[in-house]
Amino acid sequence: MNSVKVASVQFEHKDGDKSANVDKIEAFVIKAAQEGVDIIAFPECCVTGYWFLRNLPREQILALAEHIPDGDTCDKLLTLSKQHSITIGAGLIEVDDKGDLYNTYVGAMPDGKLEFHRKLHTFVSEHMGSGSDFTVFDTPHGCKVGVLICYDNNLIENTRITALKGADIIVAPHQTGGCRTQDPNIMGIIDMSLWDNRQSDPESIEREFKGDKGRGWLLRWLPSRAHDSGVFYIFSNGVGKDDDEVRTGNAMIIDTYGRILSETWAASDQMVTAVLDAGLRKDNTGQRWITARRPSLYGPITEETGAEVDIRTARFAGKGA
Repeated sequence: MNSVKVASVQFEHKDGDKSANVDKIEAFVIKAAQEGVDIIAFPECCVTGYWFLRNLPREQILALAEHIPDGDTCDKLLTLSKQHSITIGAGLIEVDDKGDLYNTYVGAMPDGKLEFHRKLHTFVSEHMGSGSDFTVFDTPHGCKVGVLICYDNNLIENTRITALKGADIIVAPHQTGGCRTQDPNIMGIIDMSLWDNRQSDPESIEREFKGDKGRGWLLRWLPSRAHDSGVFYIFSNGVGKDDDEVRTGNAMIIDTYGRILSETWAASDQMVTAVLDAGLRKDNTGQRWITARRPSLYGPITEETGAEVDIRTARFAGKGA
């Protein structure tokens, strides 16, 4: 791996307004390029908007979807990537040749290549399916990037497999924080009025972002994903109004020891940057633990217990997290 400069962006999308959202992406790409960034990560479904999708009929979701790689958004991202010599990751809705819909994240690279990852644990809409492939790809910057979208990161097996496939960096686009949940010990909704009054009272909304509905929840698990597999993590998240919930931002870049290199809890569109030191990929704790694995012991991990549920089915049956 080569040392690279990376950026994580949080921004408030406009539901269904792809043009406005792509304009925001372009503005951040230009800013990042001026700062010498090699790789920039944007949030899950930032091109289309996210949480409002749960209420849309299939026809309206299909109208927002694009084919990959020949859709308008992919073409725009590839053009920006080449113009500014920067790899761009952004989330959208994909429709494949069979008409199936996916929550997908694309990586557009300045050499003209485009890679994509379909979310493994999709639940926002009963009309959208889940992918079945882990994604790791080479970049022109001398590093390998893996992608895990939002809930994909919650399962530690997904991170470990992505690391075993050779990822130096895991890009983790999200729309999270401030979520309704049946678990009283995590997250919980944020009063929309705090977001609406963020200009006159930034302290109140930032207190929520830094607390257990945002950063506090993330720090219980996110740094361990990086540390335990010895990979860098780029956490990108929506911020602000996402239909009837408030996303908490907390854009964050984490090193291979789980240390936060750069972060924000600002209640606004923001970008954070950091240089990822290639030397930290050599002989770190997580990498040593990987070499100590005894795969012959781990067969039970692949065996069904009978408690597994399809998260999409569970979500629409009222059982989702």
